[in-house]
This record gives sequence, C-alpha cells and structure tokens, in this order.
Amino acid sequence: MTSDRTGSDGPDDTELATGSSAPRTEHRNLERALGAHVRRLRRQKDLSIADLSAAAGISSGMLSKIENGQISPSLTTLQAIASALGVQMSTLFAEFEEQRDCSFVRADQGVIIDRRGTKAGHVYRLLGHGLRNDVVVEPYLIELHEDALPYTNFQHAGTEFIFMLTGSVAYRHGERTYELSPGDAMLFDSAALHGPERLNQLPCTYLSIIVYSREQP
Repeated sequence: MTSDRTGSDGPDDTELATGSSAPRTEHRNLERALGAHVRRLRRQKDLSIADLSAAAGISSGMLSKIENGQISPSLTTLQAIASALGVQMSTLFAEFEEQRDCSFVRADQGVIIDRRGTKAGHVYRLLGHGLRNDVVVEPYLIELHEDALPYTNFQHAGTEFIFMLTGSVAYRHGERTYELSPGDAMLFDSAALHGPERLNQLPCTYLSIIVYSREQP
C-alpha cells in the first residue's frame, strides 16, 4: 500500500506501475509507517521489544519485523499490540493516514486479514483504510481458491456491497440465495446471516466493501 503521490520515491518509472504488471517490490510504505509508529509508542512507554512482545502474546522476532516494516501483520496481531500499548488500533495507522489524502494499493499487495472465513479457504485482502470519519469503510478483495468451502454464517453490523469479478457463486443473504457471475452486484444489510452457499466455479474473486458506523459496539 503506497501513497498516491508521484515522485515520492524518486523518478523510477517502475514505481508507477499498476495492476497485474506491478513489480514485486520491497517498498512497504504502510508497513513502514505503522512499524515506526509502534516503535515510537513502545519507546514512549519505556518498553523493550521483549516487554511489548510478551504483553501482546507474540514473538520478539515478529515484533521486530513489524517495527522494521518487513511484514504485514494481521488485524488480530495489531489489536494485541494496540491493547498492550493501551491505545486504540486506529492509532497505529494515524501517522500514515495523516500524511495522505488517499492510498494506492498495488496488485497482490493488499494486507491479508484473518477473519472467520479464512478457515474455509477464503482469503481477504484489505485494500485501504478509512480511519478519520465516523463512518468506517473496509474494502476487501476476496479470493476463493480450489480448496475453499461454502460459508454462510457471516454476520456483522453495517452494509455490505459485493461486486463479482471472476468465477461464480450462489450467495446467500438471509432466506434468499442469489447466483453471482462476473459483473453482478449485491448491496445488503450485513446484520443478516450471509455468505457463499455454493461455489459454482472456482477460483473466484469478488470485491466486498463493508460500511458501518464507528459508534457500533
């Protein structure tokens, strides 16, 4: 995930590549900003890497890699670190968000998120963060691979929008099931049980955008 500012990393044209032609790069601007902020907060609280890693329940090696921007930690790990530091998880992203009006995510570079569906072979890539406003926006690219399993027990606050990109699924929402093929879209109340009921053609991908109020419990 990188800033949408041309020239921020120099004039190298390869830095501006988009889509599937994006080069495999070690530049991790989001991870670097997040890691630097974690390190700063840790030092402000006079904690060693060993102290914070023990409090967060992760290894010192993982924390060191996070602070150096070498890996993309899961939301579960970030929540554990935030709790150990005594701050809201959104605080960890504050520095990155304050520097940018928008974010740009290269192909295959979205932060992989651990969610209940990952146990069923559903891969979630977080494509951006909306942290400043009262409304939270979470855009995901969801990938269902050949080993994926149906899962219809998703349920959470807010509204969800789905746009089918590849493959096809029968998607259940409440008491109804909808056949989704590339180009099809759904917008629904995500408080109802929902999820792919039949996996008709795998692998498949679809865009999922979840919107909910920050005031939700």
